[in-house]
Amino acid sequence: MSVAYAHNGSVELAYERIGAPDGEPLLLVTGLGGQLLDWPDGFCAALAAEGFSVIRFDNRDSGLSTHFDDRAAPSHWSSLARGRSRRAPYEGTAFADDAVAVMDAAGWPSAHVVGISMGAAIAQLAAVRHPRRVRSMSLIGCLPPVGVRTLFHLRYGVFVSMARKRFPETREGAGERMVALARALASPGHPFDEEWAREVGLRCHDRRPHDMRAERRQLAAARAARGWKPGRISVPTTVLYGADDPIIRPGGARAVARAIPGARLRTHPDMGHEIPENRWPDLVADIVATTAEAPGVAAGLAWDPVT
Repeated sequence: MSVAYAHNGSVELAYERIGAPDGEPLLLVTGLGGQLLDWPDGFCAALAAEGFSVIRFDNRDSGLSTHFDDRAAPSHWSSLARGRSRRAPYEGTAFADDAVAVMDAAGWPSAHVVGISMGAAIAQLAAVRHPRRVRSMSLIGCLPPVGVRTLFHLRYGVFVSMARKRFPETREGAGERMVALARALASPGHPFDEEWAREVGLRCHDRRPHDMRAERRQLAAARAARGWKPGRISVPTTVLYGADDPIIRPGGARAVARAIPGARLRTHPDMGHEIPENRWPDLVADIVATTAEAPGVAAGLAWDPVT
């Protein structure tokens, strides 16, 4: 798959398309510190087989997209605690505008959006800021994206555990880091795919080595984001929650489902904060069902490209 680039002002956003270009547009938004490869190739292929034109992309400050190496990087803990940090390196809502910029580059007036973790928060902000660009939302491993109460929906064990681990700054170390992270996020209810995790870690390293400072900048910006007004979201929405999620408490998923009018909550057993292969058929079916509820493509939709 070849990499293309979208632009939000001076910010370049790397993206890949899977499936027929004339399929139903489906945008995948990844989470904190992740690259587009975090969306498993097989999962993307399964969505494409359902008739979707799938795009996955690197958020700003990740992968092949623009990095803000000259900006401050507050600690993970201060970003979480402060929420609306004055040291955020860019506006948190810029993530949502970036997602729309990718749609612009693809020639999509609108798209169905699937987000995981921080990507689910980005999807919600995009639906509020650009309501005519989002057809439906499938939100995986999500919680309310802003506010102090967000902290009460988090479990902190994985954060503490990963913060204590050290990995060599080598290609092999990147593979081991991804194995450790993926294992920590996975449900114990299914076999852990260590080979996939290591391969993704190596491929991500080859694109751009993991940068903890960039991850901290993303977190600071995301926690400082304003504009989450779920009552304004009117598109079909399904909240997809893993019963074994080690990061998000069940109340976080329930809070999002309650806040968005008409949203449904689907809890999947044997699933953590991840997209495990054993759940692909069910997750794909949920996404298909959600998109099917969206109104048909309206040629007259206003298209407000990001400038």
